[in-house]
This record gives sequence, C-alpha cells and structure tokens, in this order.
Amino acid sequence: MESQLQSIFEDVVKTEIIEEAFAGMFMDTPEDERTKLISCLGAFRQYWSTLPQESHEQCVQWIVRFIHSQHSPKRISFLYDCLAMAVETSLLPPRMVCQALINSDTLEWERTQLWALTFKLVRKIIGGVDYKAARDLLKAVLDKIQTIPSLVSSAVVHQLLPAREVVEYILDRNACLLPAYFAVNEIRKLYPEGQLSHWLLGSLISDFVDSFRPTARMNSICGETNSYLMIMPPLLPRCRCSLLPVVNNSGAICNSWKLDPSTLRFPLRGMLPYDKDLFEPQTGLLRYVLEQPYSRDMVCNMLGLNKQHKQRCPVLEEQLVDLVVYAMERSETEEQFDDGGTSQLLWQHLSSQLIFFVLFQFASFPHMVLSLHQKLAGRGLIKGRDHLMWVLLQFISGSIQKNALADFLPVMKLFDLLYPEKECIPVPDINKPQSTHAFAMTCIWIHLNRKAQNDNSKLQIPIPHSLKLHHEFLQQSLRNKSLPMTDYKIALLCNAYSTNSECFTLPMGVLVETIYGNGNVRMSLPGTNCVASGSVTPLPMNLLDSLTVHAKMSLIHSIATRVIKLAQAKSSIALAPALVETYSRLLVYMEIESLGIKGFISQLLPNVFKCHAWGILHTLLEMFSYRMHHIQPHYRVQLLSHLHSLAAVPQTNQNQLHLCVESTALRLITALGSSEVQPQFTRFLSDPKTVLSAESEELNRALILTLARATHITDFFTGSDSIQGTWCKDILQTIMNFTPHNWASHTLSCFPAPLQAFFKQNNVPQESRFNLKKNVEEEYRKWKSMTNENDIITHFSMQGSPPLFLCLLWKMLLETDHINQIGFRVLERIGARALVAHVRTFADFLVYEFSTSAGGQQLNKCIEILNDMVWKYNIVTLDRLILCLAMRSHEGNEAQVCYFIIQLLLLKPNDFRNRVSDFVKENAPEHWLQSDWHNKHMTYHKKYPEKLYFEGLAEQVNPPVQLQPQYLPIYFGNVCLRFLPVFDIVIHRFLELLPVSKSLETLLDHLGGLYKFHDRPVTYLYNTLHYYERHLRDRTNLKRKLVHAIMSSLKDNRMPGWCLSETYLKFGMNPRDDNVWIPDDTYYCKLIGRLVDNILQPSPGPFPNCDWRFNEFPNPAAHALHVTCVELMALAVPGKDVGNALLNVVLKSQPLVPRENVTAWMNAIGLVITALPEPYWIVLHDRIVSVISSPALTSEMEWVGYPFQLLDFTACHQSYSEMYCSYVLALSHAVWHHSSIGQLSLIPKFLSEVLKPLVKTEFQLLYIYHLVGPFLQRFQQERTRCMLEIGVAFYEMLQAVDLHSKHLAYMDPICDFLYHMKYMFTGDSVKDQVEKIICTLRPAMKLRLRFITHISVMEPGATTATATSASQPTTVSSPAPQSGPGSSNIPLSVAQ
Repeated sequence: MESQLQSIFEDVVKTEIIEEAFAGMFMDTPEDERTKLISCLGAFRQYWSTLPQESHEQCVQWIVRFIHSQHSPKRISFLYDCLAMAVETSLLPPRMVCQALINSDTLEWERTQLWALTFKLVRKIIGGVDYKAARDLLKAVLDKIQTIPSLVSSAVVHQLLPAREVVEYILDRNACLLPAYFAVNEIRKLYPEGQLSHWLLGSLISDFVDSFRPTARMNSICGETNSYLMIMPPLLPRCRCSLLPVVNNSGAICNSWKLDPSTLRFPLRGMLPYDKDLFEPQTGLLRYVLEQPYSRDMVCNMLGLNKQHKQRCPVLEEQLVDLVVYAMERSETEEQFDDGGTSQLLWQHLSSQLIFFVLFQFASFPHMVLSLHQKLAGRGLIKGRDHLMWVLLQFISGSIQKNALADFLPVMKLFDLLYPEKECIPVPDINKPQSTHAFAMTCIWIHLNRKAQNDNSKLQIPIPHSLKLHHEFLQQSLRNKSLPMTDYKIALLCNAYSTNSECFTLPMGVLVETIYGNGNVRMSLPGTNCVASGSVTPLPMNLLDSLTVHAKMSLIHSIATRVIKLAQAKSSIALAPALVETYSRLLVYMEIESLGIKGFISQLLPNVFKCHAWGILHTLLEMFSYRMHHIQPHYRVQLLSHLHSLAAVPQTNQNQLHLCVESTALRLITALGSSEVQPQFTRFLSDPKTVLSAESEELNRALILTLARATHITDFFTGSDSIQGTWCKDILQTIMNFTPHNWASHTLSCFPAPLQAFFKQNNVPQESRFNLKKNVEEEYRKWKSMTNENDIITHFSMQGSPPLFLCLLWKMLLETDHINQIGFRVLERIGARALVAHVRTFADFLVYEFSTSAGGQQLNKCIEILNDMVWKYNIVTLDRLILCLAMRSHEGNEAQVCYFIIQLLLLKPNDFRNRVSDFVKENAPEHWLQSDWHNKHMTYHKKYPEKLYFEGLAEQVNPPVQLQPQYLPIYFGNVCLRFLPVFDIVIHRFLELLPVSKSLETLLDHLGGLYKFHDRPVTYLYNTLHYYERHLRDRTNLKRKLVHAIMSSLKDNRMPGWCLSETYLKFGMNPRDDNVWIPDDTYYCKLIGRLVDNILQPSPGPFPNCDWRFNEFPNPAAHALHVTCVELMALAVPGKDVGNALLNVVLKSQPLVPRENVTAWMNAIGLVITALPEPYWIVLHDRIVSVISSPALTSEMEWVGYPFQLLDFTACHQSYSEMYCSYVLALSHAVWHHSSIGQLSLIPKFLSEVLKPLVKTEFQLLYIYHLVGPFLQRFQQERTRCMLEIGVAFYEMLQAVDLHSKHLAYMDPICDFLYHMKYMFTGDSVKDQVEKIICTLRPAMKLRLRFITHISVMEPGATTATATSASQPTTVSSPAPQSGPGSSNIPLSVAQ
C-alpha cells in the first residue's frame, strides 16, 4: 500500500532540477495547479476504490504522515488542497481526515506553518462531520492546544490562531455542528470548576461555559445553598444549606437530602456550571442533622452508609469532632449541668452518636481523638472536659478488650491538654450524678492500665498525680463490701472496673440483687394465684444514666439471661416488678440496641415462647405496650408478625393471654407512623400473610384504617384511581381472603379513592338482620328444648357451630334474669379465640335488638343487661366489645344505634367512668420518673380487680362454680389503658357520622382525661385532623372540642407553652359561634417564627426542654412541626385561607420576618404547608398561576435586565432588586423540596391542564423551566411516569411559545435545558411525542433541536448557517442509540 500511495503523491509533488535550483521563483498557473490536483485525485480515486474498507483509516493516516514529512509549505498546501477536494467530492469521509490530521503525532505547535495549514483545512472540512465526531474532534483539538506552553514568542501567535478558529466554529451555536450540551460536557471535563482555559482560547471557553449558567440555574433549587444561618451558634461554621429537614419527618427520608459521602456535596447531574455554592461541602446540613436526637438512620441515608459494609467516612468523622468541640464551647457558658438543660442533652446525644458511628466503623476512634486534640489545643476550654472524657469512656470501656491498646493511647494526649493541674483534683460530691463524669478520666486510666497489664505491655502509664485522690477513693470503695444505693458509688465502681471481672462482680451484684428481690420475699400481683419476687423499686434513670454503656450492657445481659433461665425452669414465681421496670428503662438506650431491643425481639421473645413460659410472655408484651419508646419500625412490624403466628398456637387460647396478644397487636398497628407503613409492609410483599391476622377481622380492619390514613397523609395515591400495581394490592387481597368484610359508606367515603374502588369491587354479601334474629331464635329454642347437659355443651361449643352463644346468654338474661351453670361451661369450652366471633355476632345482634326495642322501660332493661354482661358477669371485656361494635359496618339509622350503644356502655353506668376518673386522678404518665408505680398499680387493681375468666358468672350461676383461675402477671395494664387504642378508633368512627357529633363531645367530656396516658397524643390529633379535614371543615366546634379535650388532659404534666401558642389558647379556644376568631398576619408570622427558632436552635429555644428519649417525638423540630400543624388545622378558618396566610408570611412585606433570614422562613413554611392536607398547600398553584399571568411575564416588552438575573432569587435578594415572581419561585422550591412524591405527582397535571393554556411568551416558558427543572431528578428516582409527562409538557409549551412569538431571544438556553433533560433524565422515552412537536418549530429552533429527533431531511432554510462549510450529510442521527427490542429507555450519559 505504501509504495502505491508514494508513487501517486510523489508524482504530484516532484519538481524539476531547475525549480529546485531557483526555489520560490517558479509558480504554477491555477490551471496547472488544478490539472495536477485532478490527475492526483483521479489516480488516488482509482486506488481508493480497490482498497478494502478496513484499510481506509490506515491509508488516510499514511497520507497525513506523508504530508507532514514534507518541508515545503507550498507542497504541504498543495497536498492539503488535494485532501480538501477529496473530501468535497465525497471521496474521503471528513471525519476520518480530521481525526488523522489532529491526532497525528507530528502535528506540533513548533511547526507553526504546518499547524496553521492543518487547522485551516480542518476548519474547511469539519462542517461535514456528524455530531459525535464533532464532539471527539473538539476534545482532540482542546488536548492539542493544551500542548502549547504558556510562554511563546508573540511572532508565532497569529500562526497558532487557526486552532482557536476551529474551536470557535465547533462551538458556534448557529453552525450547530453538535449539541452545545456535548461541547460544554467536554470542556468541563478538561477545565473543571475554578480552572482557567488555555490562554490561546482567551474568553472563548469561559463565555461559552457562561452561556450554560441559565441552564444550570434552571436545574437548581432557589436558595438551597444560601449562607443564611447567621443565628446558628456562632461557634459553628455558617450552614450553607438554607433548606433543612425535620429529622424523622416523612419528607426527610426522600432523595432530596443525599450527599456525596467523600465530599459532602450535593450529587449534581451533568457537567453544568452550577453556582459555586452548590459545589461546596454541605457541612452545615450534615452537622444540623447530626445534632438532632435519633438522627443516625437519616445520616446513614444521606451519606449512603450501609451497616453491613464497614467503610470509614472521614467527613462524618470531622463533623462529629466539630460537634464535640461545639459542646465544649457550650459548656464554658452553662452554669448547671445536671438540670436536664441543653448542654446535658447534647452530651448525652453525642455519646450515643459517637458509639454508633465508631462501632460500625464509619468513624475511627484514634483519628477522632487526635483531631480533637488538634482542635482544642490552645483554646483553654476545660469546663466541659469531664463530659468529654465521659463520652470517650463510653466507647473505651466497651471496646478496649477487643482492640489494640495503641488505639486508645491518644486519649492520654487529650488528658495532658485538658487536665493541666499540678495538684490533686478533689473528689466530687458522690451524691450527685455529675460525679460519675468527674471520675471519667480516672476510669479511663484504670481501663488502659488493665489492658496494658493483660497484654503484658510496656506501655503502662503510672497514675497521673492529679488523679491520685480519685483513684484512691475508688480503691477504698472497692474494699468496702456494703455499698449503699443512696449515692453514686456503685455506678463509679461499675464504670471503673467493668473490664475487670474480679472487681466488677461486687457492684454489679448489688445492682442486680436490688432489682431481682430477695429470693424469699413474695408479693401478690393482680388476679388470683399470681405471686412475684418481692422487689418493687426500679433502678432510677439518674443511676442508669450514670452507668457506662459497658456497664449497662452487662446489666441488661444479666437481666435477659435471668429471664430466659426462669422461662426454662417454668418458675411459678413471676419476675420482680423492679426487674421488669428496670429492664424497660434499659431498652430506651439506643447505644445498647444489639443487647437491648434487638435481643428482646429476636432472642428473648422466641426463647420465652419456645419454653411456653406464658407468664413471662405476657410480661414482655405488656412492657412493649406500655413502656417502650422510639422503637424502630422494623422491630415493631417484626413483633406484629410474631404475634400473628403466636395467636394461632393452641396454648395461647386462654382468655388473658389472647386478650393481651390482640391488644398489643392493635397498639402496634394503630401506632404505625404514616411514613412507616409503606417501607415496612413492602418488605413482606412476597408473603403478606406474615403481617396479617388469619382470623381477627378487627385487627385486619385496623390495619386497613391505618393504611387508609397513611396513604392519605403521605398522598401516596394522589393522581391515581386504582391500587393496581401498588404495594398494597396483595395486602388487601390477602386480608379479604382471610377475613372478608365490608365497610360502611360513611367510613368508605373517607378512604383514598383507589381504596374505595377496591372495596366496592370486592363487596361481601352480608347476613341480613332478619336472618340473624331468626337464627338466634332457632338456637334459643334448641337451648330450651335440649335436656342432656353434655349434648348442650357439645352442641353450643362445637367448632363450626354458629357463633351465637352470647346472643343466647343475652336472651336468657332478658327473659329469666339468670344464666345456669351449663351456660358457664359452654363459655369455658368455646375458648378465647373462638369467642371473638361470638362477640362480633353479638355486636350485630345488639344493634338489631336496640333498633327494634320499644324504648322506655325495655330500653333501660337492655342497657342494664348489657352492662351486667360486662361488669357483673365478666362475660366480655369492655374494650373488646366496644372494639367489635366500632368496627362493624352498619349504615344509616343502624350505625347511629350502634354508636348509641357504645355511648351507653361507656357512660350510662358509673363502672367505667369511675375507673377512668380514679386512674387519671391517682396516676401520672411519666413512668420513668416514678419509683412507686407498682404500689399505685396494686391499689388500683385492688379497688377495681380485672376479672378475665367469667368469675362474675361463676359466682352467679346456681350452684356457684368455685373458680381459682391462674392469672398471668400484670405489671402495667388495666382496662383504662387497654381501652385507649380502642377509644382512638371510636373517636374516628364518631367523626365519620355527622348525626353523632354531640355524642362524641359528651364522650370527650367524660373520658378525654385518658389521653394523659396516650403514647402519642399530638400525633393522634395531627392524624385525625389531617385525615378528616374534609369532614371537619364546617364542624369547627367539634374540632376545637377534640383539640381541647386531648390537650387539656396533659396540662398538669407538661410545662406551659409546650404545645399550643398563647394567642390560640386565648382566642382560638373561645367557643362563641357568633364571633369566630380569624387570626391576622401577625399570628401566622409568630407561629412560623417559633418553628424557625426551633430549627435554628438558639438557646433557650421556644419550647421547654425535655428528655427526648421518653417524648412522643424524637427531637425538638419534629415536636415543633407537629404542634404547629395541629394548631393550624384546629383553626376555625378554611384550609385555603390558612394556606394563603402562610404563603403571605414571606410573600407580603411583614415586619416580623427578618429580611436577612427569609430563606429560613421559606424553609419553615415549606415544612409546615406540606405537612398539612391538600387544600392548605394547593393554593401555591394559584400563586404560580397569578405570576404566570402577570404582566411581568406576559408583556412583549423587553424586561428591564436579563431574565435569568431576575429569576436568581439569591442575587436579587442580596441586591434588594427581587420581584414578586422570584419570591414565588423560591417559595415554590422550598415547598416542593419538602413535598412527598405523592404531592409532587400533581405537578404534571398542573402543567398540562392549568399552565400550558396560559403559556405564550418566552419569559413564561423560562419561568416554568426554572420552577420544575430542579425536581426532574427526584421524579426520575421516585416516579418516572410523572417525569415523562413533564418532559412532553415542556415541549408542548415550547410549541405554543414558538407559535405566538415573532422573535425568540433565548433559544439557546431553552435548547440546552431540553438537551440536559434528555441526557440526564428522559433518554429516548418521549422521543415519539417530541419528534412530532420539533417538526413544527421554526427553522432556527429545529436546527438546534435536530439531534433530539430523527428528522431525515432538514429544511433548506435551516442549514443556511452552515452554507459556507462543506456539504452536510443528508441524514442526522439521534445522539442517543436507538431503542431496539428489549433495550431500556433510560437516560444516557453524554459520553454516548
């Protein structure tokens, strides 16, 4: 090949001897030149046609090498003309020629003439390459330019410029050789943010990159990174993220808060020139989240940390260290520590965070200690040193035995820094819990020394002189064998010697004995034949807080081991009340989760069950029902699954245990948080049976109600009308297979539409009341006619016989006023599990009886008998009967009768009212602060004994039956507490039926005080007001009554100002109908301001401090958000008006809203408004419509200034030049950033149905792109269907703008945005719809967007910009590969 090519080209360039002798003095005429060109090309064409395809590239490369080997510029120029003509006549492909020229090793800047000629040729022919080749050539040219040094002679610069001209031509948007989006991608790879381009390119590159800033801004959230947190603690760096989540709120688990775990930056899509702030590490955001109690799961979610993969995360480590430094700074200013103040809570929380993140190796302990030393050196911060050492002691004592001593020695460097004293530090007052912190450093030294001794290490450190008195005190205390429980000496010894088994046994033994009780002392528990070990006083929380994690782990391990031993031994003596209460208290510590709640659920419960230790099982379920706080949802659902399998075991078919299992399951189901339901239940989709009850209709109905509430509050079904394809379809189907049932129309009308449709399709035929009456009469006749006792018992208790026996007992009492002994025997034989079905039928029968009763005397008789069955004969417990009644599906008049029966049962006799009022009066809900709960519990049970085995009936029958049932131990429960979750359901049922509103008010008046003991009173109110918003809109009195009843029940147990604002308490609780209070703007500003303060955490905060471990909410911000929402929903003002008033807090000029902090207020409004029902937040759409329709966006006149500047909220705000439209944009972003994906899923419909008809101008279109662009990433991750609909709507709006506008000034930013959308989000998924639209656009727009479509022939007018270049190829392919069969329509990387 080479020889043939050589002969062709050397022939052309050979010269006569005379030409060489007189070089430069001979010139060919243009005709001769052309003749030579044509003959050369003719010879080459002949040769080229014989060449196989695979040799083409090699051939072109040889030609380039040959040309570059020439020294005469004339020859080079002639040969380049040959190449140009070969390309122009379509003999050679331009792509191949350009690539061979630019990639040639011999093309060097020093050969300036060759350089200039080469790039002139490239400029001439590059117009013919396709867009992918143009991208590759741009990269190659930029790489070539990079080889030019920064200092060259000015004489050669003009020779180098043709390379710049090539780049300029490729980047020329009118030439449109490739999508500009591809070009910026290559440029940003070569010149990342902050790096200058090569001097030869001058401002060409920076100007081109700057032209993409509008596109970057259209994909950025306004104010997301605005350094506004000026009032955060001054010792923290300012937080760059102005949008902050509420930890453990439903919105906090979405993708909005993800950060890169190595840089802490937001994960930005594409190589766009985003604002500089977005490239900064979001340390403030992470720090804010880390500071919140119970935030560790969110931190892991934000950083993508997985407990299974041990990976150190240095950025997290650094933030933990900075938080410790901040805590040290706070301690310098706080006088008191052990007063439950913010400093104590912060150190407590830090200790928990540190243990978790170091334990799972996300942070390295020695690195953190050295970093702390570095950051504290020279600061003189020593007031908090004891607390710091206490935090470090927590980790050291628990892990020193498994790790190398060298990992812990850096602590001694910290000691030298923080304990500069030359004299001995005095022993503190050991009657105060703070003394354990003062001893922490000495305890650390003891652990280090012990480790060194055990390892025979030479690293033993003598006791520092300043700690000598502390050390001597501990050794002296150890010699004293009798340790009192009145001070903290035991805690000090446990902390110091937990790694030394010889010394540890004594103090731990004392603790354990205190709660186990003396083996010989016995005491009675409620019920008959139930005796427990005699210790009743649990270990106080102050003492447990004063034990290190290692000591607590030893204690909880000891308790769990003892419980299992007692279970295996089938001991008849129940656990000591002190042990049970102490164990409950230990389970609150997240630091000991593996031995705590995890061990409880996955080891202790299964072991106890395996041993058939029903008393202990009952105890554990009681603990879970009445004493557990902040248990992670997966543990709760795991327990629910255990309970359903437990219910099927024959041994649990006894009255007390069955009642306990069902009550616990009911609590677990109704207590599920709205944002917890979907993530937890999707884990069981392969086998939904495990989390559903096979036989309890009530539990399955409760689950459906929870499902309805959760999907309503999270807006899961928004925009959807069917459950097909959703996670709950299989769950509902399985429930209907297990327990087929219907719902009353008034209940069904509250369900989200898809659930309503499901139950209407799966309607279950119901037995008529007439048939039920007839069957009861039939069975009653049999009862009266049968004489053989055994036959009667067998017939009525037989499995499969109609569950009508309670109806028969009712009739016996109605007709004869007594029940004989056989009735008692039948009840016993039926068994607890089967009896539930009888209660269900009885509930229906009662409604029938009461509906048809004549009233007056007969009605009174009915009520009396019913109450006797509950309180006198103990045939059915009140809570079970009312739950069954509340869960029936009666309509109209019968539903009212049903609720009338419930009201009568609860209020008519004094039995239950007295129980409630005494329990509320004598007890307080703060069980963790009490030492005498057990005594009060026993007093109450003696006054109101629980009778669960038909004892009343056994006494009344003739002859009486001597009963001595074996009761399982009851430590916490009673009928009042068991009734609370049932009361929650009753209130909801009453709310659904308008005619019974007055009855509900009466119930709340008499029984509302019970909410003092509710686990989650504010959450219950929030859920109720949210779910029933439509039903309560016009019933403001009832709404106020509900809020008042629940909140006032807690008034004696909460600090003033803990919940409702003073303004609301003063005006909103006013029941006068004629003068309804309408709040003004000041009220809303103060309410939002309270939440802003809570999030920004000034000290003191707006709410009283509390121990979050026992609080309903996990942190102050979650509490503040929920109480704010409850108050807003409780107002006697329509949701639409409240929503508008909230928007006006920042959209109107408000004196109470500080201008420099406005994004913090927008963040708070976003949090609040998205946590409210739809009527409250949908008003934002109206504001957007008003902006889109405003003259600022609709007028054809030029804006004063560049529109992208006017839409840059942060810059405008700082320069005092913002407009209303930019405020609405920023506020919309804040709201949508906090929205659930369900709420966001209304955006496509809003765009296509409301905004699209309004859009006529370029400004409107750009505004909408700014508005929705930042959320495309979230749609892609969470709801792809919506993203595709939005993609099509964007093009349809562009089509309308194109039609209505004479001139388009911002075509390039619009096209850049659409290319970004294609390559980052939609891929080829919307290609078909989009192609049709692009074909209708004006030529200049069509030219720019041609790479998105598959238009085969361009209009002549569209190619005018490239007329000067060589002929364009007739077809233009799409930047994305075609989607063939089986290929997926996913976003494509620009590299494709």
